[in-house]
Amino acid sequence: PGAMHTSRLFTLVLVVQPSRVLLGMKKRGFGAGLWNGFGGKVQPGESIEEAARRELLEESGLTVDTLQKIGQITFEFVGNSELMDVHIFRADHFHGEPTESEEMRPQWFQLDEVPFHHMWPDDSYWFPLVLQRKLFRGYFKFQGQDTILEHSLKEVEEV
Repeated sequence: PGAMHTSRLFTLVLVVQPSRVLLGMKKRGFGAGLWNGFGGKVQPGESIEEAARRELLEESGLTVDTLQKIGQITFEFVGNSELMDVHIFRADHFHGEPTESEEMRPQWFQLDEVPFHHMWPDDSYWFPLVLQRKLFRGYFKFQGQDTILEHSLKEVEEV
């Protein structure tokens, strides 16, 4: 990433159970029509974890006791000077029932039926690391929403 870039903080939460994962169909805005985890922008005065909990509740209706910070990915989009600094969390235990919101329609998927063809193309690279509880850092450079021009991804000791 070049010096001319600014970055903005985002969160992403994946709710994982032994045989399934909860994803949401994004109904509007950035990434509409794709399945994804739950998350969004970190607001001023809010910690990254607070933002992750807030977005999970707003988008899925769920609350969690514990969030495990599992990864951090920087996204660059050609023609956009703002980088996305995405902090990825895994939640294994939750309270409530997944509930559709204005932005997201939650649905459980078996772990061998994750709909990668209807998700952001980077997800298939790092999703297995989340399921294996491996900590990771990554960088993906996109042309539009479909094409990864370059990327790096590595397991780390801490995120």
